[in-house]
Amino acid sequence: MIDVYSWATPNGHKVHIMLEECGLEYKVHPINIGAGDQFSEAFLKISPNNKIPAIVDPDGPDGEPISLFESGAILLYLAGKTGKFLPEDVRGKYEALQWLMFQMGGVGPMLGQAHHFRIYAPEKIEYAVNRYTNEAKRLYGVIDTQLSRHEWLAGDQYTIADIATFPWLRSWQNQGVELDEYPNLKRWFNTIAERPAVKRGVEVLASARKPLQDDKAREILFGATQYKRH
Repeated sequence: MIDVYSWATPNGHKVHIMLEECGLEYKVHPINIGAGDQFSEAFLKISPNNKIPAIVDPDGPDGEPISLFESGAILLYLAGKTGKFLPEDVRGKYEALQWLMFQMGGVGPMLGQAHHFRIYAPEKIEYAVNRYTNEAKRLYGVIDTQLSRHEWLAGDQYTIADIATFPWLRSWQNQGVELDEYPNLKRWFNTIAERPAVKRGVEVLASARKPLQDDKAREILFGATQYKRH
């Protein structure tokens, strides 16, 4: 059974969904990032970047336990372990990998910044809000164009690229986006949202997460605690 150290965030949900899609047995260990669980000594041994999610698989590739952090790396590991959601042919594999990298390097960081400056920042900085809202819309446009040509991000197969991207787009309203303006993306989004494994995955730890309202949690996530060397 795989141990999953996670929280109900887009990056956490990527791994929850993948585990559900692959039919793997797993046990969830909540890492409440608003309470500072990510800075515990035990978690830092697994995830030295103090970010969720992380996993420990007692049945690693050599029969020995393996721990992994970074959601993209975990998706690749689980795809390799199960032989699912990553094409076997070389061309198809790299088609999927480029869209996975697109999510890791663009969609996640940029939409994360949109969330921060639109919702969490203590002061509304117009330049930052406009910059990241516009970048969110640009990224949605890139995805919409790709999906006007293909059923899925990497072509004709549902892959880890779709699994990685979908959770970040669930908060489209918080990013200043109107989903109706991206009809191909909306079709893709609604199709994924109806998958039984996805429905189960997005519910993992969802009831434990509370709105970020108190000053202590904000300080932990965005203040000096976050930038302290651990």
